[in-house]
Amino acid sequence: MPSALPARRAILRAAGQAALAWTAASYARILGANDKINLGLIGAGERGRGVMNGFIKTGGVNVTAVCDVYAEMIDRAQRAAPDAKGYLDYRELLAQKNVDAVLIGTPDHWHAANSIDALNAGKDVYVEKPLTLRIEEGPEIVKAARVNNRVCQVGLQQRSGAHYIEAKQKYFDTNALGRITLVRTWWHGNTYHLRRAPASLATRPSNLDWARFLGPVKWREWDPQQFWNWRAYLDFGGGQVTDLFTHWIDVVHMFLGRDIPTSGVAAGGVYHYKDGRTAPDTINVLLEYGGDYTVTFEATLAPGIRGEAIEFCGTEGKLWISRSRYEFLRAGKGAEPVEVKGPGYDFTLDHIKNFLDCVKSRQKPNCDVLDGHRSAQASHLGNISYVQKRRLNFDPIREEILPF
Repeated sequence: MPSALPARRAILRAAGQAALAWTAASYARILGANDKINLGLIGAGERGRGVMNGFIKTGGVNVTAVCDVYAEMIDRAQRAAPDAKGYLDYRELLAQKNVDAVLIGTPDHWHAANSIDALNAGKDVYVEKPLTLRIEEGPEIVKAARVNNRVCQVGLQQRSGAHYIEAKQKYFDTNALGRITLVRTWWHGNTYHLRRAPASLATRPSNLDWARFLGPVKWREWDPQQFWNWRAYLDFGGGQVTDLFTHWIDVVHMFLGRDIPTSGVAAGGVYHYKDGRTAPDTINVLLEYGGDYTVTFEATLAPGIRGEAIEFCGTEGKLWISRSRYEFLRAGKGAEPVEVKGPGYDFTLDHIKNFLDCVKSRQKPNCDVLDGHRSAQASHLGNISYVQKRRLNFDPIREEILPF
């Protein structure tokens, strides 16, 4: 039934919008337009603190609570938010009445539990991407957001980037590229996946709770590299696919209006960095969306090549876009490229402002939890194919991998 998918999407989105609108009036009585929002941070590592500083920069929040399994990270966060109380257990933070919303910056293997518990506690949530570590976790987070009538923004900040919004309006909403048949994405040389643990972590610090860090992951003895560079290990994250491709596939979903692939296949391996990592240092992913177009992702950590972008190839032209600029080239000889530069600053700030506006208005944010789920889901197909070494067919109605 070709019409079932758009109908199902419309029902889900309409239900979610109605649920948010239902609480708008009552919530407005609590938070006025000029009131500051009390924010709690769960996961005070480098990224968590960086995004927290963005929240502080808006002038629209009071950071009242900070949580991390490593007390040193709490101390660092409190330097920027001296009035925040520190917690080692995020559930204690969620129990505080002076926390309206939470920022989740924990490793991927904690995202589902953190998000669901926060939503069930009545908090609005800004959670870093990817939304999930496992493909089956997404629907439960979406359900928690909808049932509890909460705003949940996923940190896929391109949806709030001015030049991304402009490119969509100018070239996709007007069908200027014609029929899209291929989308190429790539991310080469992301050195964050090569981080080495500092010497100070050779022995586990006494104020770092390793068991709490592991959480749902099976036990292993203290390993500073797995703690420090967890993105390189599939027990904790999805490597370059969920860390990087999730950003790009979300842009593809945003521009083309379809967010569920029908098949996926991937190949790659640890070809260069034989350092114990389990996430591939080089990988290629190919997703198919119905019988209409394919989306590819190419990534390598090997030294000597760097750069990242998306290229949409259509019958009437192509559009190339990165975080710094976009370029449109119409098909045909002699066509002159049209280049537009981005805003020149980290538009994560715009994404944060959008979330804060939605906390007060009770509208859906630019990257609603359902959007974040669908983009993580597409990325997971790549990783599952890589691990299982087979092509996957995906049912877009039931949202499940089909049997062999």
